[in-house]
Amino acid sequence: MGIVRMIFAIGLLMIGFTTVAQKVNQLSISQAVDYAMLHSTVVKNALLDIKIQQQSNREITALAFPQLQTSLTMNDYLEIPTSLVPGEFAGGAPGTFLPIRFGTKYNVTGSVEMSQILFDGQIFIGLQARKAAMEFSSRQAEVTKEMIKVNVMKLYYQLLVGKKQLGSLEANIERFEKLLNDTRVIFKNGFAEKLDVDKVSVQLNNLQTEKTRVTSLLEAGNAALKFLLNMPQADQLVLTDSISENTLTATGFTDSVSYSKVKEYMLLETGYKLSKYNVKRYQFSAYPTVAFFASYNRNAQRSEFDFLKTGNWFPASLLGLKLQIPIFGGFARQSRIDKARLELEKTENSLEQLRQNIDNNETQARLRILSAISTVEAQKKNMQLAEQVYAVTKLKYEQGLGSQQEIYNAQTELKLAQNNYYAALYDAVIADVDYRKATGNL
Repeated sequence: MGIVRMIFAIGLLMIGFTTVAQKVNQLSISQAVDYAMLHSTVVKNALLDIKIQQQSNREITALAFPQLQTSLTMNDYLEIPTSLVPGEFAGGAPGTFLPIRFGTKYNVTGSVEMSQILFDGQIFIGLQARKAAMEFSSRQAEVTKEMIKVNVMKLYYQLLVGKKQLGSLEANIERFEKLLNDTRVIFKNGFAEKLDVDKVSVQLNNLQTEKTRVTSLLEAGNAALKFLLNMPQADQLVLTDSISENTLTATGFTDSVSYSKVKEYMLLETGYKLSKYNVKRYQFSAYPTVAFFASYNRNAQRSEFDFLKTGNWFPASLLGLKLQIPIFGGFARQSRIDKARLELEKTENSLEQLRQNIDNNETQARLRILSAISTVEAQKKNMQLAEQVYAVTKLKYEQGLGSQQEIYNAQTELKLAQNNYYAALYDAVIADVDYRKATGNL
């Protein structure tokens, strides 16, 4: 009995772990986007890049503050250095030298040094560029977030359309199941052939096979959306939104595109500012640099290693000012300036190209929306007509006034109309997402 109870307890624990692991996430499209903004690794890294830039700015700021350092040097001379002293100092002949050893075996020097840059053109420009660098990192994060948002929305809509398509397949399967039953009854009554029953069975099997394929694609798409959201695959993701032609009714078109609202454009504009600072930085490298420095040290010399005992420590201190004037550097500075100017010109060209690209994306997306909306309306009518045609054709068949071939043709047309409708609906929704992204209104 003890073993049985243990197995039962372990089973309860395993059920508990399974319940915890398989968390159910019911998300609308806006909630899915919010989830991605909170959990996506790409977004997290983009936000970390902002913090990294903050630390880089602190490094630049630190260069403008006083630099203070201390050091302790201990020397143990295995051989005390020898110096040559003119022989005349000891009564020797002129032109001769006497080797004499100066100093002690042990020498300790403790020092404190301070330096302060008073002017350095490159540091000055670096301080000016800090705000633009932070803005660039923030813009990069915004572009990354928008990219994730676009991908989440498109995949979410794709799954919604797939669910609609699956629903139509299930309705078609239900129709053919009823048709199969009716055909069997007609066959038993002697008004149909066995071949008619087999044909309906083949069509039903084809629909069921397609349902299996679509279901598998939906499961794969659901797993891909989890990956994009950085949601554990063990969790269950339920899409709570639905999609229809009403989804497109809120779309409005602007008269002109405001480039300042488009995130990629704002990022490139900030990059243009940084390129201008880069040119200035190399230009200012030709300016003199001025630095103030000071030091204080104490030195002790002993024949025995007894520095902790009483003895003389000899102080030394100084103040200084250093002026460094660049004169000639092998034309390297001018090459760096010219290179930075060329990079700036490239950025200007990229801005112009991006403006044209934004205009083109807006135009293309707007045209696709208008075309898709018109197509959706037409395909919806076609689908409704195809459903009516199928219903009438089936009724005629049941009454003995039609053939199975007519039913197959009606079913084929219905399926085609359904696929065309959902394809147009998906195209319209995706074009709407692209339009809002192109105009900076996503």
